[in-house]
This record gives sequence, C-alpha cells and structure tokens, in this order.
Amino acid sequence: NFQHILRMCNTNVDGRQKVMYALTAIRGIGRRISNIVCKKCDIDLNKRAGELSTDEVNKIVAVISNPMQFKIPQWMLNRQRDVKDGKTSQKYANFLDQALREDLERMKRAAFTGVCAIIGASVCVVSTQRPPAVTVLSLEPV
Repeated sequence: NFQHILRMCNTNVDGRQKVMYALTAIRGIGRRISNIVCKKCDIDLNKRAGELSTDEVNKIVAVISNPMQFKIPQWMLNRQRDVKDGKTSQKYANFLDQALREDLERMKRAAFTGVCAIIGASVCVVSTQRPPAVTVLSLEPV
C-alpha cells in the first residue's frame, strides 16, 4: 500500500523519498533530528516514506511532538530556554511560524526607542523646558 503524498504535522510529505529526507519537508525538522526520530521509532532508513504504515506515521508524529520524552538530547532541539516559559522544546510547522512571529513582535516592542534613535526620528525625543546646552570651541592655541 504505497502512498505518494503523506500528510504529517500539517505538511505534505513526498512518499517517493526515503523516510529521513522526506521528514525534512516539515518546517523545523532537519536531517539530524529526522535521523534521530527514525532511529527512536525503529524505522529502517532505507524505507520510502510512502511505504510507512499508519502506526509508524503516528509514532513519528508522537516523537516529533514530544522529543524530550523519547530521550532526544536538549542540545538538538531548536527552541532552547524559551523566553516565555523557559522550557526547551522542538518547534515545527505552524508552531515554528507562530514562535518566530511572537519573537519578532517582542523584539519590535523592546527595541522601539533604539530603532527611533538609529533612524533619527523625533517621535522618541523627550522635550524638556530648558534650551539645549551650547558648547563653545576655541580654535586658538592655549
């Protein structure tokens, strides 16, 4: 029962490729993490993705979604010590997109005054009641 296109983690996976390389179609899953996922699931690396049974596909999705429970080392995961909760996890597919969007928004808010200072916008300047100090440079040698 060969499937040409598999649906895993909200992603279409090519069934003609070998399992390890087919998993890299999922955003956030590279060759190294897909290799370890296949080894944890006891799947032959020479097998094509279209030859996988539904039990094997469910096992792969379980390992990808909870890698720490299957003793995948923390240093291999792509989200270490998250800013929000301080946990280490593997972000993939639409969870990766959401995390990157949140990071970008957080950086925009944190660096607003820095961005204004760089581009020279007058929005960030705090106006005071006194005039600016004047420095006098003397060109005569002392």
